[in-house]
Amino acid sequence: MAERSMIDRPPVAASMLSEGSARSQIPSFIVMDVMRAALALESAGRSVMHMEVGQPGTAAPQAARTAVLRALEEGPLGYTMALGCDPLRARIARHYNDWYGVQINPERVIITTGSSAAFVLAFLGVFDAGDSVAVPSPGYPCYRHILKTLGQRPVTIKTGPATGWMPTADDLAYAVRRDDIKGLLIASPANPTGTMLEEGRLAELVSVCQREGIWLLSDEIYHGLTYTRVAKTALAHSDNVIVINSFSKYFSMTGWRVGWIIVPDALVRVLERLAQNLYISPPAVAQAAALGAFDGMDELEANRRVYAQNRKLLLDELPKAGFRSFAPADGAFYMYCDVSSITDDSHALACAILKETGVATTPGVDFDAERGFHFIRFSYAGKTEDIIEATQRLKRWSDQRRQA
Repeated sequence: MAERSMIDRPPVAASMLSEGSARSQIPSFIVMDVMRAALALESAGRSVMHMEVGQPGTAAPQAARTAVLRALEEGPLGYTMALGCDPLRARIARHYNDWYGVQINPERVIITTGSSAAFVLAFLGVFDAGDSVAVPSPGYPCYRHILKTLGQRPVTIKTGPATGWMPTADDLAYAVRRDDIKGLLIASPANPTGTMLEEGRLAELVSVCQREGIWLLSDEIYHGLTYTRVAKTALAHSDNVIVINSFSKYFSMTGWRVGWIIVPDALVRVLERLAQNLYISPPAVAQAAALGAFDGMDELEANRRVYAQNRKLLLDELPKAGFRSFAPADGAFYMYCDVSSITDDSHALACAILKETGVATTPGVDFDAERGFHFIRFSYAGKTEDIIEATQRLKRWSDQRRQA
């Protein structure tokens, strides 16, 4: 009898191929689902104002694009070292001296494929499966989702107006006692609230982490995008912290997927081994662009002034559309609005607003599974004319609802 070929093998039960692994069973990143729905409307001919995704409406600075052209002309863009190219690591270290007056050894700087890869490396590098890690709520949902995927346990610390939408030292100490956490992840300015830690409270959180022997991870991706005061780095208070940042937000380079992480000396080789095996190296072309971006600071500051103008527009106009209560929005480019006077289902409200007005927003359930049904996030990272158009649509929509 002839030997059966590969294509003659009995099929595997469909159910075995469709369920996915247990660790893949995490919630979707809702804002990306909203963006997909918004793009589908645009493809159908609708005009959509994108206030859902935290993505600058501007291109990478000209200096970054020029650097890429130069790199392409100079030769093939092969693998770099897993830690990233040395000139970029040195330039980032200099950036900390320029902005914060903090001296950083370039050897502690690790270039990553966006901040997302930095979180994966950090979580794998310092936490074991089963470890508990405290994260603020509301907060960036991928913190929780990545931790769960890696077999770790996110523990939420509820924040709100009473604590400035930021965790306190008492919150942290309680989480240590109650949940035996191994680390705290903070972000300042924060997504979705745009609020910031006062330097004194940042110092307190660093101090509690050091006293308790747990890691502090500081997401500083929105540094540079502040409007009421300058953001401070956790590295100003200790070398024994982990700082994560990216070229996506202030540097206007979301699609380039390049970020960085700064770790204590003892962790450099730990994360290098992980990066070698998981990613080989960050994209060479993106690193060339990132190095050039530091020569485009004037352009980037002009972008920040646009965000400041957009922020003021929303502060003035959103209340006229019925959105009267929101977090302070000290930094980043978000307004986190309390819509409990309008609905108890922000997801349904965001869907209705998109369908009826063509304004895409993000429901708060993406950031806070428990209380987020009462909140919606507006991003003001786009063009000012789009923000004006969006607020006009929202005001007309609000007027129609009142008259109905």
